[in-house]
Amino acid sequence: MQRFFVEPCQIDEPAHRIHITGTDVNHIVNVLRMKPGEELWISDGEKKEYHCRIESAASDEVCLHILYAQEPDYELPNKIYLFQGLPKSDKMELIIQKAVELGAFEIIPVETKRCVVRLDGKKAAKKVERWQQIAESAAKQSKRMLVPSVHSVMNFKEAIAYAEEMNVRLIPYELAKGMAETKEIIKQIQPGQSIGIFIGPEGGFEESEVDIAVNSGAVPITLGKRILRTETAGLAILSVLMFQLEQ
Repeated sequence: MQRFFVEPCQIDEPAHRIHITGTDVNHIVNVLRMKPGEELWISDGEKKEYHCRIESAASDEVCLHILYAQEPDYELPNKIYLFQGLPKSDKMELIIQKAVELGAFEIIPVETKRCVVRLDGKKAAKKVERWQQIAESAAKQSKRMLVPSVHSVMNFKEAIAYAEEMNVRLIPYELAKGMAETKEIIKQIQPGQSIGIFIGPEGGFEESEVDIAVNSGAVPITLGKRILRTETAGLAILSVLMFQLEQ
C-alpha cells in the first residue's frame, strides 16, 4: 500500500481528515492514478501513521478520510548519523537509499582529503536536493515513520565538530584491532544513544584524518579481514547496528 508524509498542520484528527497538497498530489492523481475509495498510509513524520481512504482527488488537493491511526514501532531506538565520504559517480544515491532502508536517521556527505569528487556551492545544493528525494522515496518504500535528512556537504573538520555531541562515534579502519574488540564496542551501545559513523571515500581516510577523529572521541573498529568498497562499508556497519539495536 502506498505511503506518503505530511506536516501536522495537514492532519485534522477531530474531522478524521487529511489534506494532501504539493507535489504528492500529482504523484497520487497522475502517476499512480489513484481514485476515490482507494486506500493508502500517511505518516506524520514522527510516530503516528494513518490508514486512510481517498475522499476526493483534484488537481491541487487530495482529501483523505482517516479510517484509523496507530503508533507502530518501526524506528530504531537510536539515532544513527552516517558521515559518508563523497564517492565517485552515482554511488551516493545507492548509499543513501540503502542507509535509509537500514534505519539511518541522517546522512551527512563529507569531503575528505582523498575524495575525487569536489562539489561547489550550486552543484552541491542540486546534489543534496536530489539525494533528499531519494531518501524520501526510500523512506516511503521501507515504511519509515520519518524521512531521514540528507545534510548539506561538510568538510572533514566540520563533520568532526558536528559529531561532538553524539554519544558514540565509530570509524571503521583497516588498521583497527580485531573483531572481538569491535563486537564488544557495539555490544556496549545502549538504546537511546546517538551514533555517528564515519566512512571514508574510495581510498579510505588518510591517517591524519583518523588521528583527528580518534582525538575527538571516535573509536576505530574493524569490519572484518576483507577490504570493503566505500558503498559497502557503511551499509555493513548499519546492518550490524540494526541487528544489534532492533527491539
